[in-house]
Amino acid sequence: MKEKEHKYAFIKIIKYLKMIRIAIAEDNSFLLKAILEKLSIFSDLEVKFWAFNGLELLEKLEKDSNVNLILMDIEMPKMNGIETVAKVSQKYPQIKTIMLTVFDDDENIFRAVQAGANGYFLKEVDPKTLYQGILDTLDGGAAMTPSVALKALKLLRNPPKFEEPVEEISLTSREIEILDQTSKGLTYNQIGENLFISPKTVRKHIENIYQKLQVHSKLEAVQKAVKNRIIEG
Repeated sequence: MKEKEHKYAFIKIIKYLKMIRIAIAEDNSFLLKAILEKLSIFSDLEVKFWAFNGLELLEKLEKDSNVNLILMDIEMPKMNGIETVAKVSQKYPQIKTIMLTVFDDDENIFRAVQAGANGYFLKEVDPKTLYQGILDTLDGGAAMTPSVALKALKLLRNPPKFEEPVEEISLTSREIEILDQTSKGLTYNQIGENLFISPKTVRKHIENIYQKLQVHSKLEAVQKAVKNRIIEG
């Protein structure tokens, strides 16, 4: 009896090791359901979790990064797919990413590839093609919808210069002063002395800046402020 139990447990372990673990980032419930239905056809695919925006996906990866591949939407609230791919590529280089989107314009394709996307499919992709694309991507390939692949090839031959998008971010003049001094590497005490306010007040302003910019560190705050031309780089 014990021998049979051990054999059954061994088979379960082998089966688990062969499973391809997938995560999905998609903010539309109807489209998420369609993706899940496409993937459910294939017994070796396991959807570990899904998220409704990039920020939620990163939070879930913090708790469990045992994922082989992410299917990533582009247009999402809080953090879009291209920003999320860039962060995943930096922090979890072992995880492959396929963009799964309705957008096939040059800018989104170019920015996605630049951010580190390993593949790019339009949402109309049929289940078999998507499945094969997942296998090809995990095998080191770059799976793409044919029309997207053609555009990507042209973009690589002649890289375009897209204007960086500027967000509408409303910071007070005091917050901009503090952020500018933060970018110069000054401490809370030094900033407080320069502006005749307490370090505690500086800290409170920094917390407000983080919230308005939707960032979690000084470096991210400064980078976003420079990108959006709030302060000089």
